[in-house]
Amino acid sequence: MKLLHFAVFLLVPALSFGQSAAQKKAPASSPLSRPKLVVGIIVDQMRYDYLYRYYNKYSEGGFKRMMRDGFNARNNHYHYAATITAPGHTHVYTGSAPAISGIVGNDWYDRQLDRDVYCVEDSTVSAVSTSGTVSSAGKMSPRNLLVTTVTDQLKIATQGRAKVIGIAMKDRGAILPAGHAANAAYWYDSKDGSWISSTFYMKEQPQWAKEFNARKLADKYLTQTWETTLPLDQYIESTADDTPFENPLAGEQKAIFPHQAVASLGSKYEALRTSPFGDILTKEMALAALKGENLGKGTETDFLCVSFSSPDAIGHRFSPSSVEAQDEYLRLDKVIADLLTALDAQVGKGNYLTFLSADHGAADNPGYSISLKLPGGFLEGRNVSAATDKALTEAFGPGKWVSGNANGQIYLNHDLMREKKIKVADAAEVVRLALLKNPGIQDILNLHDINGNSVPEYWLPLLRNVYNPKRSGDLYIVTQPGWLEGYQKGGTSHGTLFNYDTHVPLLFYGWGIKPGETTRRTHIADIASTVSALLHILEPSGNIGNPIAEAIK
Repeated sequence: MKLLHFAVFLLVPALSFGQSAAQKKAPASSPLSRPKLVVGIIVDQMRYDYLYRYYNKYSEGGFKRMMRDGFNARNNHYHYAATITAPGHTHVYTGSAPAISGIVGNDWYDRQLDRDVYCVEDSTVSAVSTSGTVSSAGKMSPRNLLVTTVTDQLKIATQGRAKVIGIAMKDRGAILPAGHAANAAYWYDSKDGSWISSTFYMKEQPQWAKEFNARKLADKYLTQTWETTLPLDQYIESTADDTPFENPLAGEQKAIFPHQAVASLGSKYEALRTSPFGDILTKEMALAALKGENLGKGTETDFLCVSFSSPDAIGHRFSPSSVEAQDEYLRLDKVIADLLTALDAQVGKGNYLTFLSADHGAADNPGYSISLKLPGGFLEGRNVSAATDKALTEAFGPGKWVSGNANGQIYLNHDLMREKKIKVADAAEVVRLALLKNPGIQDILNLHDINGNSVPEYWLPLLRNVYNPKRSGDLYIVTQPGWLEGYQKGGTSHGTLFNYDTHVPLLFYGWGIKPGETTRRTHIADIASTVSALLHILEPSGNIGNPIAEAIK
């Protein structure tokens, strides 16, 4: 018994010593690793093939740097049919779909208000400007967005300590990515060439923004002439400089280089939007925010959302096959290289995460397609509306049968239909039979019964994801592939469910990213999921995407 007590006496100190030694050897808890800054870049109207069409003429520091040293999702598509600016910017950052987020277009018809509603309109706020002018362009906010963004989730995760800034020439390109809880969103005011915000975000602009506006860079760029970056004969990836597939700028007789000083073209400050100098101005504003807000220098991850709007205006005006479109992308490549260089200096290589995508693609100009014996044509929207009214009147009697028309959708007059006891399905069939006579229309779909439509299986999720019962129309117009709705014969447009509108770039670069590429199908909704996973935060409230695991270290 005494021997047993003695053994226990020896064992207890030994155990105590072992526990003490283990405690001393245990490493201190390290903080969760996160990037110092996330920078989201959206190019307004960039098809996937632009990465490779102009590849040999890009610099090493812009698109190529992100493709070479980052992760390239080469088969990335929109997961809904409304390939338009506002939904695109929204769903990159929410990972949601129009059916959930409520952002079904740039505009939509509101049945209760009996008028069209703009995606970021807000009559309860006013402009916050440094110029002293009162501008209706400032009556904007994200209130129409029904879900959170990844930037909102970062704010929640950090109890508001993270800084979130949105910047774009288009108000919707700045506001919707920045989200509800952002520190600020800034957009371009064509009235005086300044950058404004709204009282939704602030009462007064910070000093750095006041100083930036005081530089009046818009006036500087308005005096410059748009020349080609390279000798004209090197633009072999594009059509000739003078073709019928382009629309000239206001004040010009032909759509050819050099383009006169933009100050003489149309509305003075508005003209800057259809110019590569708009991208430079946007970059300079983003760099001013980077330094003025000291982004990436705090204890929390910050988020800068930048959208380049000029490619869209240039594409709409000149078409994807134009020398102007190619020159715009060669210049934008250098703008992005400058932005990445500035991020290296401010935050340090490897300390920031960047992604780049687009809000939609674009169709080739139908005239250009026809010149190559490809299918295509122009669909006159006015003829479609007239044919719809005529068909419904002949079938059900006189009345205002159509309440609105937006985003390729027809809004029927529900009050009149109830009064006359007409079902949507019956009206849809009448309109369908009438409009199928138009050579540019492939089908008319009943959005109330998506599964009842005889369409390819591939389209069903795109149509389901676009239909919001409170904001969408009743009938969806499916154009023939290669056809554009509009009266102009030059330029281009977008908004369909075909690959030229849905297939857009997706590049991840920097912190936490494993270099490589995939041709596996990914979707725009996966961007917010991937960023959320990298930041270890909850994904946005309406998110339906999945993290792209191959891109994550």
